[in-house]
Amino acid sequence: MEIFRSLQEVVYNKNSVISIGMFDGVHRAHQEILKQVVEKARMIQGRSVIVTFDPHPREIVSGGTQKIELLSTLNEKLYFFEKYGIDVVYIIPFTYEFSRLSFQEFYLQYIINGVGVSAVVEGFNHQFGRDREGGMSQIVELGRIHNFSVEAMSLMKDGDAVISSSTIRQLLHNGNLSLANKILGYEYMFTGTVVKGHGRGKKLGYPTANIRLESPKKLVPKIGVYAVHILVRKQWYHGMMSIGFNPTFGDVNERTTEVNIFDFDMDIYDDVVTVRCIERTRDEMKFSSVDDLVAEMGRDKIQTQKILNSYTLLNQ
Repeated sequence: MEIFRSLQEVVYNKNSVISIGMFDGVHRAHQEILKQVVEKARMIQGRSVIVTFDPHPREIVSGGTQKIELLSTLNEKLYFFEKYGIDVVYIIPFTYEFSRLSFQEFYLQYIINGVGVSAVVEGFNHQFGRDREGGMSQIVELGRIHNFSVEAMSLMKDGDAVISSSTIRQLLHNGNLSLANKILGYEYMFTGTVVKGHGRGKKLGYPTANIRLESPKKLVPKIGVYAVHILVRKQWYHGMMSIGFNPTFGDVNERTTEVNIFDFDMDIYDDVVTVRCIERTRDEMKFSSVDDLVAEMGRDKIQTQKILNSYTLLNQ
């Protein structure tokens, strides 16, 4: 998979099948778009192209006043694009000046005369350009003028839940990890570096890897206890994760993300690890004594082992 980061790098090819967007989460609806882009490119012996943006447009348009919570970092999105067989990813640096381009200016400069285009595939509600002025009807009209086809994918739902990035964010905030994962089509994941903590877990018999997330903009699921898989040095392990403020110890100002890794005894400070969130098992609790906390952690471990030993990954 080729990655371009400037218009000067882009190699023009009229036989390009393109989709444009943030693809935050690369959820099931995004996956259908990726499959369609790849299939259409194969049919015309062309190339499949994703055009995306970094940083997130809302971060620039809001002047930094709007909190950004990403389901996927850029690296995570690139992983999925390659997995689904995309040939080319063009990452456009999103700046304020770029945000002032009209819909037509963007398409003419970056797509029609830049990447080259034979077909465009988008979600049903795709909008683009200054103040989101361009929608599917405008793309269809541009396609008629400049000789490329346009396909709008239908709205996808899982029961009553719309498959969208905003739906998934809300579910993760509410603690409904199971439905969030189902809509994603895979288990919600994050990557981070193992850093030194207070060392309390080890003293209690449950040593933890304290994780500083790769991106401060990555959405952290609702505070609580989770059954997880954790990738350490190319090997997956089972574990239980606590996201919270350690109220039993009074750490009310410092949210931590810690994983107790089962059957594991290695020094992994400064290692980069990936956590795959399987199931949320309970809320964070404040205990009246450390002994009560340790007893609950023992119950948590038994429950977590049962969950993980019978769990089948969603997207293998």
